[in-house]
Amino acid sequence: MDLLIHPSSGLRGERFIPGDKSISHRALLIGALAEGTTTIRGLSASADVQSTLSCLKSLGVEIEDDSSTIVIHGKGPRGFKKPFAPLNAGNSGTTMRLLSGILAGQRFDSVIIGDASLSKRPMKRIIEPLRLMGANISGSADSTAPLHISSTYNLRPIDYELNLPSAQVKSTILLAGLYADGVTHVIEEIPTRDHTERMLGLKVQARGRKRSIEIKGGQKVAARSLSVPGDISAATFLIAAAAIIPNSELIIRNVGMNKTRTAVLDVFRKMNVSFELANEREEGGEQLGDIIAKTSALRTDVTLRGESIPLLIDELPMLAVMALFGKGQFTLRDATELRHKESDRIAAVVQNMTTLGVDVVEYHDGLSFHPKDNLAGGTLQSFGDHRIAMAFGIAGLRIPGVTICNAECVDISFPGFWDAIQA
Repeated sequence: MDLLIHPSSGLRGERFIPGDKSISHRALLIGALAEGTTTIRGLSASADVQSTLSCLKSLGVEIEDDSSTIVIHGKGPRGFKKPFAPLNAGNSGTTMRLLSGILAGQRFDSVIIGDASLSKRPMKRIIEPLRLMGANISGSADSTAPLHISSTYNLRPIDYELNLPSAQVKSTILLAGLYADGVTHVIEEIPTRDHTERMLGLKVQARGRKRSIEIKGGQKVAARSLSVPGDISAATFLIAAAAIIPNSELIIRNVGMNKTRTAVLDVFRKMNVSFELANEREEGGEQLGDIIAKTSALRTDVTLRGESIPLLIDELPMLAVMALFGKGQFTLRDATELRHKESDRIAAVVQNMTTLGVDVVEYHDGLSFHPKDNLAGGTLQSFGDHRIAMAFGIAGLRIPGVTICNAECVDISFPGFWDAIQA
């Protein structure tokens, strides 16, 4: 559907955001690997997480869902059944990559497919380390989906240093490490999301400036009760909305505050976003709290680059769009990974900003622009990408006449988003 966004005179009250997608995927997968019953509350209702849920059911995992609570009857690492058909990861790169780590150690053949967008995304980054472990895995000629994974008996342990910062690659190797005959280490120089190692209770050590995560083949996975905090990536859109719209004050409840996910808050501070944290606490090994965000006088003379980029990768489109309403040149570099998401997010942001009348410079790894007064409305493409649709939907709360094409794609991560941004 194409959705005309109506400018807002102010956003107020409280909002509850979807459960964290990254944690939700891992909770489902690790619950399925456990021996015993895992209970999950607050699971994301996003289409991506539903893809993981569907794949696990196809592998014979018994899952009860009463809308508020998910109960998983774990199969243990070797208890999965051969699926009757290809496993469909939909639009979810997390589903495809992490599930590949589990399937690489199974004693049956499997195939994972995805939608048109996911089928273009790079899978060489997981194929290569899994092959080093002895997995029989192959993709297309371009190392994209579908992925074909053949039966193997035991995988080999490896010491693997990530050649690009990626929590998905790290998690894929760690999950495959459960099936290795020995100890596997994943070494990262730039810290990435650490939900997998937290949930599995893995040993983490410093190696100089680097970080090494260890998993032992054959170790037991404990069943447990989990509560999923709200997704800070989803909260980013609401914080940005409150910042750019006059007369706004939003309270966003139960936001995950894991230290590997809160780099965006540091950028908000640099850009003079008015917000504060409240009710900070720990539940289930994860930090969470409330965020109170208000109308702000934005400073956008900011350059984002270097080691901070992997920690901001999902929030970058919204940060760029928010900068349209500030003062000072905004520059983004070292973000080539954005070209390999659900869309080419650099090209998508540049195209839509140009439609709005912004003079934006595109680089191979980013973009830059000066904010401009009196931006024009127009029909903006979502490119089927939820984060592009949401970011420019927020812009439409300030710019009259903005229409978002294929607006329903927000359901990939934030069902109910369009209702949440109404006054």
